[in-house]
Amino acid sequence: MDTTTSGQELGAFLRAMRERLTPEQAGLPAVGRRRTPGLRRQEVAQLAAVSIDWYIRLEQGRVGTPGAAILDALAEALHLTGTERAHLHLIARGATPPARTPVAAPPASLLAILDGMPALPAYLTDFRLDVLARNTAAVALFGPGFDSGTNTARLTLLDPGIRASQLDWARIARETVGILRRNQARHPADPGLRALIAELHTDSPEFADWWDDHTVQDRSHGTKRIRHPEAGDLTVAYDSLTSPNDPDHTLTILTPADPATTAALRTLLTAHANRLATTRLRPVAG
Repeated sequence: MDTTTSGQELGAFLRAMRERLTPEQAGLPAVGRRRTPGLRRQEVAQLAAVSIDWYIRLEQGRVGTPGAAILDALAEALHLTGTERAHLHLIARGATPPARTPVAAPPASLLAILDGMPALPAYLTDFRLDVLARNTAAVALFGPGFDSGTNTARLTLLDPGIRASQLDWARIARETVGILRRNQARHPADPGLRALIAELHTDSPEFADWWDDHTVQDRSHGTKRIRHPEAGDLTVAYDSLTSPNDPDHTLTILTPADPATTAALRTLLTAHANRLATTRLRPVAG
């Protein structure tokens, strides 16, 4: 198959795949009436985090051989099956797609450190900023919804309650966007990370602006102010420690930055522990 024929087949396949996918299925809002079925080119480009101009040329067969990571991003955006993903790679690159690497479980040593400091809020995240584990102190500070599976980027940028409680929200949110951009460069084909970025790009105006300015962050230490409904205004330092054997696992620890926060945090943790004890001891009605 020559280059022209290959480009035409690739374009036809991409068009067919996007025309069968509705905005709702892709996680996008359906706005207004559409002249043609399925997704628009700019929506596919947005979901795959590629330039709209480049994607148009790709469908027209006017682009060279795309990289494997870009093809996987398109496969994720278009909700392709495993067979369809393999076909996309074959017609675009003439090769089968690379095997997807599973995300490693966090090392037991990090989990032991997390459980071993009950007086300091701490949590463990992966490169998608999904919470893998947290201690009881983190629940006392952030609320019962802060649990394994929570995504800290989604909380920071989309949750109105978190936005109101973060007194330095703009700075913290911008740092979060920069961390996601750094992590995307290390994991360009990860479907979960790409889906998260597409969701934030659609639902957060600030994210869209900050993402487009290409800011990259690797902020491992700083301070922030938190307004807690019980403890009042707290100033905490945060330190993000990366596993030496796996940079995709990060342990974030919050420590009081002043005596007032030390006292307030101690009171908050004591009250939370008392509530947990009361719940455990409450008799079950017969």
